Amino acid sequence: MIVPGIWNSDPEHWQSLWQTEREADDGRVVRIAPASWSHPDPEDWRAAITSAVASLDPADGPPVLVAHSLGVLAAAQWLADPARAARIAGALLVAPPDPEAPGFPPEARGFAAPTHRSAVGNVHLVVSDDDPYCSADRALRFASTLGATVHRIGAAQHVNVAAGIGAWEAGRALLATIDRPA
Repeated sequence: MIVPGIWNSDPEHWQSLWQTEREADDGRVVRIAPASWSHPDPEDWRAAITSAVASLDPADGPPVLVAHSLGVLAAAQWLADPARAARIAGALLVAPPDPEAPGFPPEARGFAAPTHRSAVGNVHLVVSDDDPYCSADRALRFASTLGATVHRIGAAQHVNVAAGIGAWEAGRALLATIDRPA
């Protein structure tokens, strides 16, 4: 299940590439659809995650949330609720932004850093050492709060199109270890 950041992910973003590939493979993928892409409202985004999870066929098993940037903050708040978290297999959270950093989009000021441990144990946070939207130290504190396994990937900026990530094969390999763990 794809949870993009502010303004959604463009077609060249790794999330979009993964979604297109998955749709061609077996069709078992969904992207959240909040009404507030450009001026994000945290409640709208959490409701969009709930709606997307509910739209999935239970016969396919619980999904893995794949969140990037602002989507990480929405997913982190969503994952704090045990009833909601019980409906997923895990989460891959990539490049969280820091709401207290100067570069945080003013349109998204309603979003907050994670404040609660995730109610699902299979949470992985990918940290770039040179992310312009969140220092590695701050991201590590987010991971500690969430109880997430940390994956430091070195200098990968914001793990997006501008960073030249492409289809991000290393991320896809990480997702394979999270998806339906043994």
